[in-house]
Amino acid sequence: MRISTNTIFDKGTARMGELQTGIARTQQQVSTGRRILSPADDPVASARALDVTNAQEINSKFATNRRTAKDSLSMAEGALQSVTSLLQDVKALVVEAGNGALDDTQRGYIATELQGRYDELLGLANSRDGVGNYIFAGYQTSTQPFSATASGAQYAGDQGARLLQVHTGRQMEVGENGDALFQKISSTGTFASAAAGTNSGSGVISAGAIADASLLNGHSYRLDFTVVAGPVTTYAVVDTTTSTTLSTGNPYVSGQPITFGGLKFDVSGAPANGDKFTVQPTSNQSIFTTLKNLITTLQAPGTGTVARGNLDHGLQVANGNLDSALDHVLTVRASVGANLKEIDSLDNLGEDLNVQYAQTLSGLQDLDYVQAITDLMKQQTSLQAAQQSFAKITNLSLFNYIS
Repeated sequence: MRISTNTIFDKGTARMGELQTGIARTQQQVSTGRRILSPADDPVASARALDVTNAQEINSKFATNRRTAKDSLSMAEGALQSVTSLLQDVKALVVEAGNGALDDTQRGYIATELQGRYDELLGLANSRDGVGNYIFAGYQTSTQPFSATASGAQYAGDQGARLLQVHTGRQMEVGENGDALFQKISSTGTFASAAAGTNSGSGVISAGAIADASLLNGHSYRLDFTVVAGPVTTYAVVDTTTSTTLSTGNPYVSGQPITFGGLKFDVSGAPANGDKFTVQPTSNQSIFTTLKNLITTLQAPGTGTVARGNLDHGLQVANGNLDSALDHVLTVRASVGANLKEIDSLDNLGEDLNVQYAQTLSGLQDLDYVQAITDLMKQQTSLQAAQQSFAKITNLSLFNYIS
C-alpha cells in the first residue's frame, strides 16, 4: 500500500498532539491534586462528589446556626442566673421582714430595697443579646417586652418562641417567651387563702395544703367566724361557688387543722366576730406583681393586732409565690442548660460528619500522585519517541539514495 508524504505528516502531527494533550492533562492533575478535572473524567464519581459537597455545606450551615443558638442560650442563661440570685435575695428579705422586732420604719427600709430589686428584675426581663435583640420578647425581638405598671408589669412581646434548625430534623428554641417566664407562674399550690379586708381580729390563715386531691373541685370557699359570750368562737364553711353552707357551728381552736373540699388549712390567733377568710383556686401570678404586693405589704402599718395579722399573711403569701417563681425559673434554666448540652453534642457530631465527608471526597477526587507521576513519565517518553521517529521518517527521500 502506498502512503503519501502528506498522510505521514498528518498522522505524525495528530499523534504528537494527542500525546501533548495527555501530558498537559496529567500535569494539571498533579498541580491541582485532583483526579477529576471535569465531570467527563468520571461521571459517576463527579455526581457522588457533588452530593457529598452539598451535604458538607449544609452541615456547615447547621454549625453556624448552632453557634448562633449557643450565643442566644448563653445570654438567656446569664440573665436567668441573675434572676435566680435576685429571687433568693428577695426571699431572704421576706424572712427578715417577718422579724417581730422590726418597726414600720425598718420595714420601710426593706420595702425601699425591694423596689430596687423590682427595678433590677425589670432590667433583666428586658435583657438584649449581642446584636441588640430582646431575649424575652418572643418573635418581637425589636420591641421592649416589659414596662412597669402600678400593679406589676405589662408585657408587650408575643407568645412565640424563636427556633433555629441546628441539625437535620432538629429545631431548637433559642428565645424564651417572657410572658410565660415572668408572668404566668402558678401561685402557691392550687389555691390561695386570704383574709377579708374588714377583719378586725388577729386571726391569720395559713397557706394550706392538699389533703385529698380526689376531692378537689375548683370551687371557692369562705370561712365565717362567730364569737359569742364565753367567749366561744365557731366558724362556718361556705361554698361560695354554689352558695352552699357546708358546715356551721364548728368549734375554733387556734392552729387546729380545718379541712374541706380536699383542702387543709389552719387559722391561728383570735378572729373577731364577723371575720372572714377566703380560699380560692389560684391563677397565674406575675413575679412583678408578687414584688409589688410585697412592697405594698411592707409599706402598710404593721402595728396592732389586725395590721400584724395582715402583715404576716402578706409575707406568707409572698414567700409561697416566690418559691413558685424560683422553681419556675430553675425549671426554665434546666431546659436552657439541656439545650446547651445538646448543642455541644451536635457540634461533636457535626465535626465527625465533616471528617467523614472530607474522607469521602478525598477518595472520589484526590489524585494518586505515584500513579500520576508514573503516567507522566510514560507520556513524556512516548512523546519523545514519537518526535524522534517522526523526524527520521520525514527525512526519508529518494534523492538521498541517488548518487
